[in-house]
Amino acid sequence: MNDIIVYTQNDCPPCQIIKMFLKEFGFPYTEKNISINDKSKQELTQTYNSYSTPTIIIGDEVITGFDLERLKKALDIQD
Repeated sequence: MNDIIVYTQNDCPPCQIIKMFLKEFGFPYTEKNISINDKSKQELTQTYNSYSTPTIIIGDEVITGFDLERLKKALDIQD
């Protein structure tokens, strides 16, 4: 399994839901909070061309915004 990076920010309810979802299914992830880390914000905008949170990176796949179905597919989670 590829490493999972979740770009978040303070006061972002969808970010909290994504983190709870990943924990519930036992997927370890690295959180990068753009509210408190300028380097993470720069990575998000310049490397991934994203300006919203949550943005989830799984290998080469970039999931921008709250898209639980796409996340399930990327993680191969069956309903």
